[in-house]
Amino acid sequence: MMAGSIQVRGARVDDVPCILGFIRELAEFERLSDRVLATEALLRDCLFGPHIYAEALIAELDGAAAGFALYFHSYSTFLARPGIYLEDLYVRAGARGHGVGLALLKAVAQLAVERGCARIDWAVLDWNIEAIRFYERIGARPESQWSLYRLTGDALSDFARR
Repeated sequence: MMAGSIQVRGARVDDVPCILGFIRELAEFERLSDRVLATEALLRDCLFGPHIYAEALIAELDGAAAGFALYFHSYSTFLARPGIYLEDLYVRAGARGHGVGLALLKAVAQLAVERGCARIDWAVLDWNIEAIRFYERIGARPESQWSLYRLTGDALSDFARR
C-alpha cells in the first residue's frame, strides 16, 4: 500500500471536536459506545484548561485528520522516574495500513525519551489481534503478571464515602 504524507502534531484547542469524534469512533470499534460520556467541554477543560490532565497528538494523512494518541504522565516508584500512559491510540479505518499508527506511537516514544520517561504503558483488548501483532512487531510485550482493576461510578462514590 502506498504511504501518503503523514504529519503528527500536538493537539490544539480547536481540535477538540475532532478528538471527540475519534473517541466516539474508537468506542464504536471497541463495542463500548454506551460508555462514552465525554463532551467537548469536558475534553477542552482536561486537555487545555487550568490543570492539564492529559495531552493529545493528531496525525494527518495527506492533510486530513487520520488518527490520534491521548496520553498522560504516570510514575514508577521502582524506577523513580516518570512514564507515559497511552490511554488511546486510534487510526480511522480508511487510514489504516499507511503508517499512521506507527507515526503516532513513535511520536509518543520520542516525547517519552525527551521527557526522561522510563517507559510507556497501555492496555489493549484481548480480542484486538491486529493491534497486538502491531505492538509486538515494534518490540512491546504484554505484562501478563498484572491484572487491571478499575473503581468507577457508584462503586467509586460509595467507597470514597466509607
